[in-house]
Formats: sequence, C-alpha cells, structure tokens
Amino acid sequence: MTHPNDVPPSLLLPSLAAELRTRGAVTPPVWATFVKTGVHKERAPVEPDWWYIRSASVLRKIYVSGHVGISRLSSEYGGKRDRGSSPYHARSGSRAILREIVQQLEKAGLVKPYKNMGRRVSPEGQKLLDQVSQKTMKILAEQRPELAKYL
Repeated sequence: MTHPNDVPPSLLLPSLAAELRTRGAVTPPVWATFVKTGVHKERAPVEPDWWYIRSASVLRKIYVSGHVGISRLSSEYGGKRDRGSSPYHARSGSRAILREIVQQLEKAGLVKPYKNMGRRVSPEGQKLLDQVSQKTMKILAEQRPELAKYL
C-alpha cells in the first residue's frame, strides 16, 4: 500500500485538492479572496484554487506529524519578514486561515481532536489520503516504470 509519505507532495497535493473539492469537504469563505496568508506576504494569493491546495497541504501535514495544533501549523506556513535594511525575522502564517481550514476538515470528518493537544487525522481522512496517494503513484508509475515496484 502506498502512503502519503511515499508520494512527492508536488504530485499529491493537486490531486488531493481536487478530491476535497469534488467531495465538498472544504469551501473557501467569502473573505478568502482578499486575505494575505501571513504578515510576511505583501499580497493575497493569485491562484483561484489556493484554498483547496492549502487545505490538502494542511491535511497532509497533520497526517505526517501525527498530531498538530494551529500554532505549529502557523509556524510551518510562516516565512521571513522583510524589514528594510534591518535583518529578516521569522514570522508565523495566518492562524485564522489555518483555523478555518482545520475546522472545515473536522466538520467533514477527515480530522478529529486529540487530547487537548491539537488534531490528528481520522480513519476516514487516512483512507482518503491512502486512496489518493495510491492513484497518484499509479499515474506516476505509468510515466516512470522503475517506480512500479512501490505499488
């Protein structure tokens, strides 16, 4: 069985985002077109489906980390802030975006709370990630036959 750790994220995330969109598990809120993803960014994202890609990425990060809270996710999606001639400083990403995504994933049944220590992937979410990674790996194995042994 192929796990999400076996598939490169650059190939897994678009297919997982498409699956989340077709299931209706996540929907971008009205304010998603105007919001920046952190104080270290100058503009809002320009891709129209960035909410689904970020949701897929958050679901994968929760799966890989075991259990994770909003604060740690925020630091992982952060970056460095340009302060002019002063040195760069690390800044965290937007917690409101991550909180909304995690709440939507929890409402869809893909994520569940874990002992007041954040959230972890539910069995349904793990099944979804395994299915999407299996499909993605099959497509990748058709293009590169040497990867067929990992199926």
